[in-house]
Amino acid sequence: MTTLQQAIEQAQIAGHKAFIPYIMAGDGGLETIQPTILNLQQLGVTAIEVGIPFTDPVADGPTIEQAGERALAAGVTLRRVLQTLASFREDIKVPLVVMTYFNPVLAYGLDNFAQACVAAGVKGLIVPDVPLEESEILREALNPYAIDIVQLVSLTSPPDRIARIAAASQGFVYAVTVNGITGARANFADNLEHHFAQLRQASPIPVLAGFGISTPEQVKSMGALGDGVIVGSAIVTALHKGDIATVEALIAASKDIRTKSTQ
Repeated sequence: MTTLQQAIEQAQIAGHKAFIPYIMAGDGGLETIQPTILNLQQLGVTAIEVGIPFTDPVADGPTIEQAGERALAAGVTLRRVLQTLASFREDIKVPLVVMTYFNPVLAYGLDNFAQACVAAGVKGLIVPDVPLEESEILREALNPYAIDIVQLVSLTSPPDRIARIAAASQGFVYAVTVNGITGARANFADNLEHHFAQLRQASPIPVLAGFGISTPEQVKSMGALGDGVIVGSAIVTALHKGDIATVEALIAASKDIRTKSTQ
């Protein structure tokens, strides 16, 4: 299995932008995790962000929060998700990025969590309630196992902080495209082009856009600013409804960006 950064760079070499769908692990029960990941993999995603349900998801909007509530009601936990991933690890060909909050990791035990991630084939970790200044505890536990700590950077971050986040992030820099929580948006800020230019100049690794991206048109416009996109709420909704056509359209949009820009 390739590393997270390698997978994103391979998408660029192939002539398109990276596409990382977010799924809520266990929305519909633990038994949905395997077919969901394998189906997305077959559709050509670059990597998969695996969300862990949590009772206080401070970064998440209503769509992902409700998906988390459904997963929690089905008995889904961080431990059970990692065990499920480990059960079919040999079939997983794309990097997995776990998105969780710090409390479940702390309750699991940092070293036990790191070892479980290795067994599950996890290549990256996003913990939105652990800021850069407090992230060393995660690096010390997970970097010996070659698990990347992906940092988020907001629209309000000043240039010096952007530089520090870009230098510290691993795998890719997660560029948050809205001020606020996750969820579909009709419009984005006017200064995104300048913001992404700053990020890409500061970052030695790929920069991906996330939060609010929900249509093929937005995948193209946001993906054109960086090296790819992360799509969450729209994917979660489509999977919950069994709407694979929407998922396919979102993925296909990411493969059009560079091809059209170089014709």
